[in-house]
Amino acid sequence: MRRWRWWRWLVCASGWVALVYVFFLAFVTLVSLTNPTLTRPYSPPAEAVGGRGTWSWASRRLGRGARLPWCQPLRWRDPPGPVTALVSFPGSGNTWVRYLLQQVTGYYSGSVYKDYALMKNGFPAESVSNGSVVVVKTHEWGPEMRKGFSRAILVVRDPYLAIQAEFNRQSGGHIGHAQPDKYTRDGGRYWEKFVTNKALAWMNTTLDWLKFEGPLHLVFYEDLLDNLPEEMRRILEFLDLDVSESNFDCMMRHLDGIYKRRKRPLSFDPFTPKLRALVDRCKQLVERAVREVLAGGDVNVVLNNMNAFNFSFGHHKPVVR
Repeated sequence: MRRWRWWRWLVCASGWVALVYVFFLAFVTLVSLTNPTLTRPYSPPAEAVGGRGTWSWASRRLGRGARLPWCQPLRWRDPPGPVTALVSFPGSGNTWVRYLLQQVTGYYSGSVYKDYALMKNGFPAESVSNGSVVVVKTHEWGPEMRKGFSRAILVVRDPYLAIQAEFNRQSGGHIGHAQPDKYTRDGGRYWEKFVTNKALAWMNTTLDWLKFEGPLHLVFYEDLLDNLPEEMRRILEFLDLDVSESNFDCMMRHLDGIYKRRKRPLSFDPFTPKLRALVDRCKQLVERAVREVLAGGDVNVVLNNMNAFNFSFGHHKPVVR
């Protein structure tokens, strides 16, 4: 008898729970049908959410970049300006210059790539390559790439440092480092092949963009390190952009962003005499072309005279186009 009472109590309790659940579902359905804000399609928040005062944050949904202390709310150029390439060989400070320009101008910077890490960390206009951004990052070269831009900023860094920076990025990410054993992988052949390919790519990228037919502004990475205020003012003058002194001073107080790689010197020299001969030759050819451009000459004449097609180291022959 007691067992029967216990089962009857359990059945009644289950019935009440089911009844309450049915009423709850009916209530939720009624509310959703009568409240249009719950039935319309989701619209994400605006990409730029401005703040008051000197500091603001770019977005509520852009990862660590949203928490960077921007000097002003980031925004699109409206109306759009000329499509401006910010071109360099990888590892030459392209991302740093983008960050500085975003700080001082308040405009997004774009890219021909779609780097999701950068997109979530301060550069939401990745893959945008039109006049709505202040500059467009690219490491590409060739006539098809050049003709898509009205003007260009070419950032050049010493090839030894640029190649090693790119090796670190490919091995350890944007701010990481390659482990020492990476340089001796496959008996050193992996590093030798990397340097050979990248030295020629560094040369070809620079020589190709020196032939750009539109307005071209040369920036040397080492000059940025030595005299950043003057170099940034020259870049802004080339872009024909006026910025307030307060924003310029703000940029100077916040130079690093989140992609500054800390120095970690190696205990050995990874560049063998054979690799140094190749890098030095590429560097000499670029230096001759740069001097000609700075003197107002025709870089094509220099390229033809230097006979760049014919020099080689072993079986490696650079291609200049």
